[in-house]
Amino acid sequence: MEGIMIKTTFEFDEELRVNRLGYGTMQLPGPGVWGPSADPQNAVTVLDSVLNSDVNFIDTADSYGPFYANLYLKKALANYDGPHKMIASKVGFTRQGPDIWSVVGDPNYLRQQIELNLWSLGLEQIDLMQLHRIDPRFSIEEQVGVLADMQKEGKIKHIGLSQVSVEEIKRAQSVAKISSIQNRYNLIDRKDEDVLHFAEENHMAFIPWFPLATGKLANDDNSLLNQIAQNHLATPSQIALAWLLQKSDVILPIPGTSNVEHFESNIQAAYITLSDDEFLALDQL
Repeated sequence: MEGIMIKTTFEFDEELRVNRLGYGTMQLPGPGVWGPSADPQNAVTVLDSVLNSDVNFIDTADSYGPFYANLYLKKALANYDGPHKMIASKVGFTRQGPDIWSVVGDPNYLRQQIELNLWSLGLEQIDLMQLHRIDPRFSIEEQVGVLADMQKEGKIKHIGLSQVSVEEIKRAQSVAKISSIQNRYNLIDRKDEDVLHFAEENHMAFIPWFPLATGKLANDDNSLLNQIAQNHLATPSQIALAWLLQKSDVILPIPGTSNVEHFESNIQAAYITLSDDEFLALDQL
């Protein structure tokens, strides 16, 4: 906003400082996030573009495919020879078909999946391992405890949670330091505002999934979103991302795509600064 310095990076620790606009791999597998991409080489090409850009935070999960997204990223990383990119993954979901997601938080399963994430990504340590969902059949303490144990073993650097409440975060904090929260949050869905505020108070990265959601606003030429996009010679999606970046210094959006041009369009949002009036008008939608 005008007159306000927007932080462009988020610091996980002294060694891991990332640019606040990242990339998510969820769109790389086949339809319904199931099976291989129709064009596996294109998936790797997209990741090559990500790795050779200013984006240095990449979010994936063993359930994307399952494993296909990780394997495409492994191949791209093998070809990459540049500065360290922070890799985040997730465990806790099993897949039985397109668009089918079943939560499994059995501690033995979580340990197995963390090992398989290391193998499928070709890494010795994962910078950020997130519990994809909390399984009500097991205590939060048991599930986060597995991640904490593997952190002590050096296989995980930081621990995060996904789609959780403030109370659940507090319980997890009794077991391990929580570095990030990944909840659904975007211009038209802000139900987890309290979680965002908690993340701000505790210097946790808040990683909004589905960050490009704009509902019917993008399809209405007369909508406020489209008017602001026209003012900036930008797309509605770029404005939605710019709004997130200005909403809070701890927000780290990870828009995903299987198209290089779309990826390059998304990262242009980092260079858009909304005026005070524009930001507040969008904030009040």
